[in-house]
Amino acid sequence: MSYVEVAGAKVPIRLWTDPASVDDGAMRQLQNTATLPWIKGLAVMPDVHYGKGATVGSVIAMQGAVCPAAVGVDIGCGMSAVKTSLTANDLPGDLSRLRSKIEQAIPVGRGLHREMVDPGRLYQFPTAGFDKLWAGFDTVADPVKFRRERAEKQLGTLGAGNHLIEVCLDESGAVWLMLHSGSRNVGKELADYHIGIAQKLPHNQGLVDRDLAVFLSDTPQMAAYRNDLYWAQEYAKYNREVMMALLQEVMRREFRKAKVTFEGVISCHHNYVAEERYEGMDLLVTRKGAIRAGSGDLGIIPGSMGTSSYIVKGLGNEAAFNSASHGAGRLMSRSAAKRHFTVRDLEEQTRGVECRKDAGVLDEIPGAYKPIEQVMEQQRDLVEVVAKLKQVVNVKG
Repeated sequence: MSYVEVAGAKVPIRLWTDPASVDDGAMRQLQNTATLPWIKGLAVMPDVHYGKGATVGSVIAMQGAVCPAAVGVDIGCGMSAVKTSLTANDLPGDLSRLRSKIEQAIPVGRGLHREMVDPGRLYQFPTAGFDKLWAGFDTVADPVKFRRERAEKQLGTLGAGNHLIEVCLDESGAVWLMLHSGSRNVGKELADYHIGIAQKLPHNQGLVDRDLAVFLSDTPQMAAYRNDLYWAQEYAKYNREVMMALLQEVMRREFRKAKVTFEGVISCHHNYVAEERYEGMDLLVTRKGAIRAGSGDLGIIPGSMGTSSYIVKGLGNEAAFNSASHGAGRLMSRSAAKRHFTVRDLEEQTRGVECRKDAGVLDEIPGAYKPIEQVMEQQRDLVEVVAKLKQVVNVKG
């Protein structure tokens, strides 16, 4: 579908979904965002749902301003995927051992490594920027600096919630590896710290929603936030790179006889800020639950723990600020999902997938998410499908 335009604010709201399908809370957030004095455009992806301040699944283009709550608290969260030389015929009938080995190699939930992962021991790991990453830590906000040891040990860990590690098959039977994670606790602490500062600034006192507080260009507060923001985005990128390297090591050990090899890794943020130019203006584009989908850009759009995911190529639709959805999007809140579904429902909806099937992940049940096929249909003018994947192993925290 092409977008539907909703007028009535400083800028029109362009929705790649039926406006009637957007719940009242999320629609209010979109309308509030569209009133910001600095906004130049708002594109809404088909996976849109209620968030903190700004909806998840929104692309906010502003001139001279950034809203830290619109970036999200998991700064730099995103996806990585890689195609392997393995096929479905190489996989054992019982995948429980493989899931166990992955969980042993990569801490999940609140877990962390006993010691920071040494990138020098990871097979062909690009270590060139690693020292620069940790040198940059010394420049981040003072309240977070004492967290360095934890940040080091969390690098290469999964986290909880909708974060995942999966072994998937494409429609030709090729095996893919896919994972989803972000900047872990250090990114959240940086986000919370700066959101608190933004809310106290004089120019934000008249906003319709204090969670939409912004930093303005050429101010010390903006400079400090952008320093920490870009550092956290790099940390999130390295977190996924280390995890992918550890995951590949597991596959090499488990499929030694097959001599597994890997193609190039596809990686994309979906909670971040980028400096981009549209209609002759230099803008700060915030994607909160959205990926960049410029012409030819490769991206990843996951479903849920029991449904398909997609490797996509961007079509470069500037009306959407060269963006696409970051996933299926939640249909109901975590608490509502726990009330509505049972463990038996989870078992049924993840049939054929080697994964957790207990009350601890009930809020991640496929039924709590929008149908991924519908989401993909609604953004046919944003991306084209390169590969359709279906998981056979799913790891969650």
